[in-house]
Amino acid sequence: MSDTQTTPVAEKRQRLLQGRVVSTKMDKTVVVYVERHVKHPLYGKIIVRSRKYQAHDETNQYNEGDIVEIAEGRPISRHKTWTVVRLVTPARVI
Repeated sequence: MSDTQTTPVAEKRQRLLQGRVVSTKMDKTVVVYVERHVKHPLYGKIIVRSRKYQAHDETNQYNEGDIVEIAEGRPISRHKTWTVVRLVTPARVI
């Protein structure tokens, strides 16, 4: 067996979530509301579970109502470990 043969390093799979921006009041930070649909273990009914994530937005380009995709990364601050990756759909202006 050869010691010079290298094996590729397994990349850690990055978690991606999609949600709606509900607050842009902080500088370089947006609050993203993410909903999950989970089947109840006993009754089988679909239940909506939700959570808010604070995500990093370097250029303050996202507005309330936008649907965005966020990715998990290193801790940026006490509550902020997610970063906005892309805009899925912009908010509808009425």
